[in-house]
Amino acid sequence: MELRRQHQQGYEYVDEGHGPVLLLLHGLFGALSNWQEVVREFAPDHRVLIPLLPVYDMPLSQAGVPGLVKYVEGFVAALGLPSDFTVLGNSLGGHVALVYTLTNARRVNRLVLTGSSGLFENSMGASFPKRGNYAYVQERVGFTFYDPTVATQELVDEVFNVTNSNSKCLRIIAIARSAQRHNLSKELAKITVPVLLVWGLNDTITPPPVAHEFARLLPHAELRFLDHCCHAPMMERPAGFNAYLRRFLRTTETAPAVAA
Repeated sequence: MELRRQHQQGYEYVDEGHGPVLLLLHGLFGALSNWQEVVREFAPDHRVLIPLLPVYDMPLSQAGVPGLVKYVEGFVAALGLPSDFTVLGNSLGGHVALVYTLTNARRVNRLVLTGSSGLFENSMGASFPKRGNYAYVQERVGFTFYDPTVATQELVDEVFNVTNSNSKCLRIIAIARSAQRHNLSKELAKITVPVLLVWGLNDTITPPPVAHEFARLLPHAELRFLDHCCHAPMMERPAGFNAYLRRFLRTTETAPAVAA
């Protein structure tokens, strides 16, 4: 399915379906299309929202996890979303989802993390990369997936173009360094909503021990792994990811939306 982009009050986003809200947050090099199969599966009985995070063009002074959290808060307010929705985040989007939940506890009733940063990540970020070297960028983008062929030429071209823009590179570096500084290990116990962790068993960016550490530190977390899968399970193993998500939503639909 082709995702239809909408614009409102300066926000670009996808808004599909009707029902309980699923708010989806993409990663540092992510895009709205990363969640395409989740939208296809859940739009028939949920309202699926995906804001395009301004990782390439937000003010440099705000380029970081706190700035992205404020952006999400503004997006939620602009669309007038009701409280008690579910937030999903991949990679950096998971990090933003965690901090959003910590600072907006009454709004979030469930949290889903996949390949999330917030504890440890081995990324392109802080030493960003060789300008003009297409083969290097292709290799690093492929590193995100168990099957490097999932990294389409379109995706590689997009990242390559980013690396050749000084202004975009500065923001990417700033955001990546901010994510590395904002370790949440001492804060996770405050999140008491149900949490689903879906991890690629072959994740090389946030490896499986990171998932186990999230499961240990989050009071009400369940951890599920997908084999032959790296850092973006919703893209590489969409059927398995959606099955775990569907089961989690069903079994937690009456859980109280309370966070300390």
